[in-house]
Amino acid sequence: QVQLVESGGGLVQAGGSLRLSCAASGSSFSINVVGWYRQAPGKQREWVAHITSGGNPNYADSVKGRFTISRDNAKNTVYLQMNSLKPEDTAVYYCYADTLRRAYWGQGTQVTVSS
Repeated sequence: QVQLVESGGGLVQAGGSLRLSCAASGSSFSINVVGWYRQAPGKQREWVAHITSGGNPNYADSVKGRFTISRDNAKNTVYLQMNSLKPEDTAVYYCYADTLRRAYWGQGTQVTVSS
């Protein structure tokens, strides 16, 4: 079992920055990939970024160049640094972790970007 707890969401003006954190506990050694999805009101969940156990990041085109995903293995925590935020980035952001057996999800954290 893996437990994920997100933090760092909030309200920010357009052009501002936020850093989301995703702390993993439990069988975190079994995690291959950790990443983020987001879901805006009335829209489907959208993949944002992930980072592999080897530290290789990947990003959706919509956030490339503005968001940076990183991991601190000592703290079992993955971060999503979000810069140059836009109103269209407003969503609930969900952390996920893929193991060989299944995916785990966090509860989500709200990010609201005002224009």
